[in-house]
Amino acid sequence: MNHAQLTALGRALRLLGEHGEALTGDTPDTRLHEVKADLKRALDLLQDSVTGAAPSTRCPEHPNGPVDENAHDLCLLCETRRRAARRSEYNGPSAQPHPTDPTPSRYGVREDRPQPQQRWLPELWNGQAWQLCGTPRRDRHEAELYLAAQRRGPRAAMAYRLVHEFTDYEVLRVWGTPVRVDIEPLGNL
Repeated sequence: MNHAQLTALGRALRLLGEHGEALTGDTPDTRLHEVKADLKRALDLLQDSVTGAAPSTRCPEHPNGPVDENAHDLCLLCETRRRAARRSEYNGPSAQPHPTDPTPSRYGVREDRPQPQQRWLPELWNGQAWQLCGTPRRDRHEAELYLAAQRRGPRAAMAYRLVHEFTDYEVLRVWGTPVRVDIEPLGNL
């Protein structure tokens, strides 16, 4: 809103205030039409001076943020922060690293990594190679029942097999050649 718009709008609103103070029970219709015209003029000035969208929340920090109908200020962002604070009251504070702890690695620690998995893979022979014929199963008995049903089916393959897959942490590839280097010069002579 520029200065001219601000001045004109202030003048129109002050005039409306004077009209409001002068209203009585026996105010003539001509005076009411004059109030109506001044009110329209003030609304037009206000419409011209408003540039942004109407705020979707009652939050002073996020007036046009996402809306949460259940929040008292309708602000989803602030309500999420309040819910997290309430959750920590019930569940206790989250584990924060102590200042004396070493800086945590961005890759996590061993306990953060997934546990080894064991799966059974049903495969069929397509005439040239073994291929997966169903969803990998966590239960061996269930995988065997699935393969038995496949063998009895109308379009059974030549052969089936059940592959036991156990994933664990292992070195998959090494770049370069690791060489042991003695820290003493001349081989500790």
